[in-house]
Order: sequence, then structure tokens, then C-alpha cells
Amino acid sequence: MKIALIGTHGVGKTTLCFELAAKLKRLDRSVHLVTEVARDCPLPINRDTTLDAQSWILHTQCARELAAAEDADAVVCDRSVLDNYAYLVHAMGRRGELDAWIRRWCATYTALFKVPLWQPPRYDGTRDTDTSFQREVDRTIDDLVREFEVAAHPLSAEHPDGWVEEILHALELPTESPQRSLFRDAES
Repeated sequence: MKIALIGTHGVGKTTLCFELAAKLKRLDRSVHLVTEVARDCPLPINRDTTLDAQSWILHTQCARELAAAEDADAVVCDRSVLDNYAYLVHAMGRRGELDAWIRRWCATYTALFKVPLWQPPRYDGTRDTDTSFQREVDRTIDDLVREFEVAAHPLSAEHPDGWVEEILHALELPTESPQRSLFRDAES
């Protein structure tokens, strides 16, 4: 199972990834977390990105996802190729030579969950804090989801505290560890 959380920067994807991975571990799944690749990019990102930087990010994302799938039952990705591609599209426009690859790679995800734009980005040393840039990237992601006909489950902006349960429900997974019921049965 490979799950990716998609969305613009500053909406809580990283925190949600860690919370989801922890919950899946408590559900007795072996989990590998693919952290946000752009943070490791040695080239300019955000509004100063280049084709080389975005190519590095896209290829590294795929390589890390492939490696993670070898080690775990569940892979949780902080971003996908689709929302990474959105930054390239925003900066330089669509690339026909990449469209088919991105479309094919999107089919490798068990599920994509779109984290809504619900808060402005905070400065963390990497993330761009311009809210108009954040909104533009969010729109580009939504456009690509539609154009590539990708099934992305939208998470509720009104209930960020319930996102983990919302994801587990969509994946038809339990929200409680099976061992907890064993302890409750023993106490009875």
C-alpha cells in the first residue's frame, strides 16, 4: 500500500504524514515514510526553482518511493510526483515529455489524499511564506488532478484533527489496534 498526501506547502502534510505513519504502526503495519524530497534538493526551489531542480526532485521522489516499497507493508509519502510536478508547471508550464510519466506514476499510488489550503505557511527555513504563491500552487495541483483524472480524496478543511481517521476510513482500515480489544476482553 502506497499512500501520498498531496497539497501545496504549509498546509500540514508533513505533520499528518508522521501522525498517519504512527497510527499505521500501531495497527501492526510495517511503515516506511518518504519525507519531502524538495527539502534535500541542492538546487533552487520555491519561486526560484529551475527545470534541473524540479527534475532532481521528481526523480528522487520516484527513487525513494521504489526503495521504500521494498521494506514496508505501507509507504506514506509526504507529497507525490503530481504535486511536485505542480511546482514545475507553475514556474515553467506543462512539459509534454513529463506528462505521460507523471500520469503513469500516479497509478502506482494506492490512494492520494489532498490536504486542503486551510492555513498560511509559516517560515521554517525552506518553505516560501508568500500566501499568493501558496494559493497559486494549490490551484495548479487541483488543475493537474482534474486534467490527469487522478482520484484524490479531498480531506475536510473544517476538521484537520480528524484527518488520520478520515484517511483510515477511506482505506477501509481499522482505527484501533487489534491488540487493544484483547486487553479489554482480558479485563472483562
